[in-house]
Amino acid sequence: VQLVESGGGLVQAGGSLRLSCAASGSIFSINVMGWYRQAPGKQRELVATITGGGSTNYADSVKGRFTISRDNAKNTVYMQMNSLKAEDTAVYYCMHSDLNGMPYWGKGTLVTVSS
Repeated sequence: VQLVESGGGLVQAGGSLRLSCAASGSIFSINVMGWYRQAPGKQRELVATITGGGSTNYADSVKGRFTISRDNAKNTVYMQMNSLKAEDTAVYYCMHSDLNGMPYWGKGTLVTVSS
């Protein structure tokens, strides 16, 4: 499984970004995909996940601001991030969970929010 993220960058507080993650390899539309992030000096944390059927789960810190979605035909997961805050600054990682629950990770994309 290979995961390639894109869409990160520098944005002012209050702005928006859209992250994309293209998956290839042994991908199944039923598998869970998601986004995690890691800020400097902090542990990696869950941001949002989405099942093959479209059920979503969000961290409390991003509820109402971030929206995760997926296109199973394209093996791609997206995350629309609105009303960005300085504390959203982090490297964002795409995650794909295989049928045994083993996670696969992309290399990450940096999101920097200036205040």
